[in-house]
Amino acid sequence: MNPFLVTLASTFLITLLSLSGSILLFFKDHFIQKISLFLVALAAAALLGTAFLHILPEVLKEELPEQAFLIPLIGFVAFYIGEKLLHLHHATEEQKEHAPKELGILSLSGDFIHNFVDGVILAAAFLVDIKLGLVTTAAVALHEIPQEIAEFGVLLYAGFSKARALALNFLSATAIIVGGIGGFLAQDILLSFIPYVLLFAVGSFLYLGATDFVPEFKNERAPGKIFGLSFVFFAGLAFMWFLTFVE
Repeated sequence: MNPFLVTLASTFLITLLSLSGSILLFFKDHFIQKISLFLVALAAAALLGTAFLHILPEVLKEELPEQAFLIPLIGFVAFYIGEKLLHLHHATEEQKEHAPKELGILSLSGDFIHNFVDGVILAAAFLVDIKLGLVTTAAVALHEIPQEIAEFGVLLYAGFSKARALALNFLSATAIIVGGIGGFLAQDILLSFIPYVLLFAVGSFLYLGATDFVPEFKNERAPGKIFGLSFVFFAGLAFMWFLTFVE
């Protein structure tokens, strides 16, 4: 398979997931909230499983200096800082009692950058190995679904119409295609830094999985729901482990 064409197809399919927010048009919020929590558990498993079971083993095949393993920490901290800046801006806007539309614009901007980085990460993964690229695509796609549903909700809160919110969310999501194409256009440079890009991906996946998604469901107290969420989470991890045996 041609790595460029597979990357292009993968980024396009992930972009289409931005329309998953439209599910809010057909179901009640309570139902969506219940389903979303299980999607979050699955996304957390996909991100953590991909980071530990697929990307790190691939990177460890390379002879890298010890300092290279600062990169996952940099990726982790970069996503932490980006998220905190978004929250601080939101808090400041609320204190000024401004309309929330700026929050929607800021959220879209952050999502655009995040999607662009995901595109570069996918390009790097496919340049290393088609299998690694496909697994990374699955992880990115699974975490996009609850994220895009949440993003759609933010845009509605910001005062955008449903049609405009879907259109803007889709436009923001196209950044992953731009990132994927950009990664291949600059592959002469990217090839030299692929292990570092993948290590950055490890840090970002760990941050999103462990600090954004796991806390969303780990505080659940209802016994039946705890069992269901735990089953989805561990089944997701087991599936990511199973994929290590698939050539």
